[in-house]
Amino acid sequence: MEDEGGGPNDDGSDWNDNGQFEWNLEELPLSGDVEATLERIEWVGDLLDEAVTIPGTNYRVGLDPLLGIVPVGGDAIGTVISLYIIGEAARVGVSKSTLAVMIGLVAADAVIGSIPVLGTLFDAVWKANKWNVSLLKRELGA
Repeated sequence: MEDEGGGPNDDGSDWNDNGQFEWNLEELPLSGDVEATLERIEWVGDLLDEAVTIPGTNYRVGLDPLLGIVPVGGDAIGTVISLYIIGEAARVGVSKSTLAVMIGLVAADAVIGSIPVLGTLFDAVWKANKWNVSLLKRELGA
């Protein structure tokens, strides 16, 4: 049976008869459970922004400023991980305005965080991921 371009073939593959790969977000193997989503993004937010307590203080930092120390790609890796939280927010249906704010927070983190030395200090203070988790939770009423 010929696929008319509307989705996967009858055989369950994601390749249509035109040789194009087709999928949509709803078909990804992720739990649609909002509680599970919140647990995942809280874990990622904590990992990036508050994973380790600085000895002798009550201040916490995460992988984000530590990745910023890595030359060339460290900040890019942190940004990609930060985008996971935004992707999950989009998947559970937060508003476009909230997504825009979330993207702005991560963009500021990426741009300023890439400045040598100053960027690492900025990453230690600017908790974009924790803010994004809070924005998502607020919008979902969680």
